[in-house]
Amino acid sequence: MSSGLLAPPFETAALAAADTSALKSSLLKQVDERESEPMAKKVRFANEILLPLFDELERRNPTPDLNQQIPLLKGIWLPIWSTIPFQDIIPGRVHHESYQIFDDNGFYANLARYKPGRETPILSWVSRWLLSYDFMIMQSYGVQALAEADHPSALGQMGQDYWEIQNVCIRQVLRFGSPSFSADAAQTWFNQTVADHQKNPASQPQTTKPAQGKNRVTTKQYEQIAQARPRLDHLYIDQDFRLVKTQREKSQRPSYTVALRLPT
Repeated sequence: MSSGLLAPPFETAALAAADTSALKSSLLKQVDERESEPMAKKVRFANEILLPLFDELERRNPTPDLNQQIPLLKGIWLPIWSTIPFQDIIPGRVHHESYQIFDDNGFYANLARYKPGRETPILSWVSRWLLSYDFMIMQSYGVQALAEADHPSALGQMGQDYWEIQNVCIRQVLRFGSPSFSADAAQTWFNQTVADHQKNPASQPQTTKPAQGKNRVTTKQYEQIAQARPRLDHLYIDQDFRLVKTQREKSQRPSYTVALRLPT
């Protein structure tokens, strides 16, 4: 098999002849420095350029069994590139301070820091050092066998395993004098949120409503996120690399995420 990087257009024969490491490296090369592009442009890029590469990686997935994927998930992952729309409903996301954290207790979270005004030269210094907005959506996950009407977006045969994802809570914090949002800080926040939920889950609201004039996610956006039951599929997963397809409901377009495990 060929070990060289591939370039678009991705032809079926060339993809089939490439080794798996070359496919992963080619995908990483294609999405490099594209995460900050407008969402519509990223969606077009996925649909028009990357889908053949996604399909070939899915055919080579070394871990198709969902139960075997669980131990691979634990840890901190960096979403290198994604077309999930909710991530950018707030302007100013700091891409290198965005994380996915999985624990083996059945919870995971998407966390990100936002810097309002960071792309405006006059405001960038003030935004960097004085004002930060941290956002987390925590979810439960587990493997279930498909039964009738189990999941509004689940596809496949009865009895087939699928990821059951439930939104647990949404947290948002406005911080002052916090210049960075490290992986350790994200892990600590996630651990505390899980602990708080496990102490008394019934007494905690699914979401903390945004305070008027302070936080940047509106009540309507909260409701849309909280009510979603996303479908998740790992098109490809190994110890250090994930290609994920998600879909909130049948009528919504699929989204894709390329994630790398944070080195320890």
